Amino acid sequence: MTETHPPAADLVLAERRGGVLLLTFNRPDQLNAWNDELENQYFDLLRRADDDPDVRAIVVTGAGRGFCSGADMTALSSIGDADLEGTELPDRELPRHFPMLIRKPMIAAINGAAAGLGLVEALYCDVRFASKDAKLLTAFSRRGLIAEYGAAWLLPRIVGQSRALDLLLSSRIIKGEEAYQLGLVDHVSDTDVVADAVAYAEDLATWCAPEAMWTIKRQVQNAMSQSFDAAAAEADVEMLAAFKRDDLAEGVRSYTQKRPPQFSGLAAVR
Repeated sequence: MTETHPPAADLVLAERRGGVLLLTFNRPDQLNAWNDELENQYFDLLRRADDDPDVRAIVVTGAGRGFCSGADMTALSSIGDADLEGTELPDRELPRHFPMLIRKPMIAAINGAAAGLGLVEALYCDVRFASKDAKLLTAFSRRGLIAEYGAAWLLPRIVGQSRALDLLLSSRIIKGEEAYQLGLVDHVSDTDVVADAVAYAEDLATWCAPEAMWTIKRQVQNAMSQSFDAAAAEADVEMLAAFKRDDLAEGVRSYTQKRPPQFSGLAAVR
């Protein structure tokens, strides 16, 4: 049977909600399974959003019952029969972890199944919301695979080493409530997880300075491999730079005048 799916232009839906861009993986019949076409469009939309000063935060979710069920099994099913001697991974224009390089806050709204690469895509985001009944699993060990796409680096830093090993070795399914208890997700929703994630993103877009948020993201990422002294020294440098930006004066004025601030957006870099 021939697989049917939306044309490539529709594999990721984009919707602006004020300063928030909502991106929706759109292969609902396959639980939004990942393929190259979906990745290319997702990354292109992220690149455009990063260069758009009016986009202040990005929410990522999935259409239908799933967030992303992982790599498309149609493509994987042929690997076991292939002669892979001397095979190397293909060169990529952008790294698989490209979402981690986006300067704007990335918020995952995990509305359903997030497995394998689908879970890793959620881990690439800065903040994760999950519905109470969402199902999350690493899946790799049950497919004869290893901790792919940086999962072995990300998971211990999010939930700790032993919990990361539990999730990676067993590939067991956990639901949203347990994911929250483990620290794998930051918020759990009893109602509409996308609405909750968008409301959070709208708050960031309204009240938080884009340059400050990007600097904070960069500081936290750098601090993963820094000593405390190095991280504190970097903070001193960034604080002096913040003193020279108009955002500080606007932040103080808006606070004293009891109004939303009018911060400048990030300039395009590409």
